[in-house]
Amino acid sequence: MTDNGRRSELAAALIEVNGRIARACEAAGRAAGEVTLVAVTKTYPASDVVLLAGLGVTDVGENRDQEAAPKAAEARAAGAAPRWHFIGQLQRNKARSVVRYADVVESVDSVRLAEALARAAQGRPDPLEILIQVSIDGDPARGGVTGDDLWRVSDSVASADSLRLGGVMAVAPVDWAPDRAFELLRGLSERLVKSHPSATAISAGMSGDLEAAVRHGATHVRIGTSLLGMRNLLR
Repeated sequence: MTDNGRRSELAAALIEVNGRIARACEAAGRAAGEVTLVAVTKTYPASDVVLLAGLGVTDVGENRDQEAAPKAAEARAAGAAPRWHFIGQLQRNKARSVVRYADVVESVDSVRLAEALARAAQGRPDPLEILIQVSIDGDPARGGVTGDDLWRVSDSVASADSLRLGGVMAVAPVDWAPDRAFELLRGLSERLVKSHPSATAISAGMSGDLEAAVRHGATHVRIGTSLLGMRNLLR
């Protein structure tokens, strides 16, 4: 496909996704500007990031450092400078690499990871924004904090000069109704904000459940398939 063809394809999908967000916000009595679209570009080339940036997309998400680091560099060389969100499970030994390109890490779920990121982020011109990943159902395979760990991790992040506590993130478990999952997340967010008033971000919702996420206060929705198409895992 030519660049013009791909641009047209992405532009049409972006209109549809933005329309869904706007309709969800209207139904929830919220302004569309309250919700940020994070385009999840994993497995897609840097050229798609450049095209999306040209179409007005400000935030992109990646979940593997070995793919994200070179992609961010290639996009930057082509003149695209979106905010990069790291959204996958992160090993502490990747912290130094991730802080070189990421503006937000959405998947912090331990004090040790928070401390590793704080050390790696020393010397950045701006603090690295951190979202605490919450486990909705307690399944350790998907990552995320449970119970009182939310407060321990959030306090660790908030105490680090090189980090900024932004809020919370979660993925709705496949066997949960999205409304139930996101209602729980919103309740945890409201409790967190009482201790950390600026930590108002709620990253929740993907292509299949963004409406439920918006209904329960999501400030960021992470959209891949509905925007970029079905992924070819052999890419």
